[in-house]
Amino acid sequence: MEVQRDSVVTPERFAQGLTYEQWMAAIDRNQEAFRENYETTELSEEDVRAFRELVAGPNGPTRCLALGEAWCPDVVRGLPVMARIAEASGMELRVFFRDQNKDIMAEFLNQGEHESIPTFVFYARDHRYLCNWIERPALANEEMHLMRQIFENRPREEALADYLAFQKGPVWAGWRRETVREIRELLTKHCS
Repeated sequence: MEVQRDSVVTPERFAQGLTYEQWMAAIDRNQEAFRENYETTELSEEDVRAFRELVAGPNGPTRCLALGEAWCPDVVRGLPVMARIAEASGMELRVFFRDQNKDIMAEFLNQGEHESIPTFVFYARDHRYLCNWIERPALANEEMHLMRQIFENRPREEALADYLAFQKGPVWAGWRRETVREIRELLTKHCS
């Protein structure tokens, strides 16, 4: 995807984003789910080494801008993964609320039209755009029917306990692992 030449994301604007800790303090819901996803996201030694090497490289992704909202399940799962990657690799992560930053979101629409979140935008040391990752891994898209089945022909209130259990289960954990794999693959392709 090509980004506009005159991006609204200047180095100064990037610096206005929240750190992950500030994001956690600012959100009004799902704090426990964010904490759980953060704590249960594991990076292998190989992943950590690869991300560190990428960040240290001449075209390395030293900065990541994240767009999200605390109500979105994909953000609840994906943003803690990105926080772990940033922390392990030394990448600077700044988080922006999508709905307060529509001008940034407009540059990174999914398929040119959808305001999908989370969106992770990677920049080099000189703030040159490298690449971006949007919403969820391909595996999650393929397996989304598993989550939809929980709500099928059931009132939301009745399905809620099963949905919360799903978020703590192996499928959800697999989607977090796939997020790590896809981001690593994307950065390797664009930064090596």
